[in-house]
Amino acid sequence: MNRSWVNCWKTMMIFLNFLCWLCGAFVVAFGEYQMMHSKFSSLITSFLPIQPANTLVVSGTIVTCVCYLGFLGALKENRCMLLTFFTLLFILMLVELAMAFVFLVYSREIDTFFEKDLMKSLEIYKHSSPDVNLAMKNEFDAVQHTFKCCGVHGEADWEGRIPVSCCTKNPCNILPQPNWPEGCHAKLRNWFATDFQSTGAGVISLFIIQFICMCFSIPLFCYFSKNRLGYQ
Repeated sequence: MNRSWVNCWKTMMIFLNFLCWLCGAFVVAFGEYQMMHSKFSSLITSFLPIQPANTLVVSGTIVTCVCYLGFLGALKENRCMLLTFFTLLFILMLVELAMAFVFLVYSREIDTFFEKDLMKSLEIYKHSSPDVNLAMKNEFDAVQHTFKCCGVHGEADWEGRIPVSCCTKNPCNILPQPNWPEGCHAKLRNWFATDFQSTGAGVISLFIIQFICMCFSIPLFCYFSKNRLGYQ
C-alpha cells in the first residue's frame, strides 16, 4: 500500500468516524428529548434501564466516545488509538447483537413484565388517597387520555372506581359515565414496540457504519505497524 492509498484510506476513516460521531451525538440528543417529554416512565418500572430513551442516551454516549477515538487515531496516524478503537468497537458491536438477541428471544417474557407493571400502577392508583402518588396518577391519566383507553384490559379493572380520564366525551359527570372500551395494555405495548422499532432502525444504521469503520481501521493499523508509526 503506497502513501497515496494510505491518505485516501485515512480520509475515508476520518469521514466515517466523524459521521458516526455525529450520529451518536444525535442519538444522545434524541434520547434526552424523549426522557424530558415521556409521560409514561413511572408506570413501567421493570424496564427503566432499557427504556428506549435510556438506551439511546447510553448507547449514543458510548458511540460518540469510541468514534472520537477512531477519528483521532486516523488523523494522528496513531496505531495505539486505532487498536483501542478496534477493540472497543468490536466489543460494542457484540453487545448490540446480544441485546438484539435478548429482545428477540424473550419478547413474550418482556410483555408479561410490562402487563404486571401496569396492573401494579393501577392498583396503587385505586387504593391511594387523592393527594398521594400524584405523579404516577397523572401519568396513568395521561395514558388513558392520549391512547383513548381505560384500565389495563378494560374498564372492569377499576372495579367501579373509574377516573374521569376514561371518559369518552364531555360532560363526564353523568351516570353511567361513558368510558373507552379498550384497555391500555395493548395500546401501550404497540406504542413501545413502535418506539423500539425506531430505536432498532437507528442502531442498525450505526452498526453498519461501525462495521465499515472497523474494516477501514485494520489496513491502516497494519501499515502503521509495518512502518513503525503510531507511538510518537
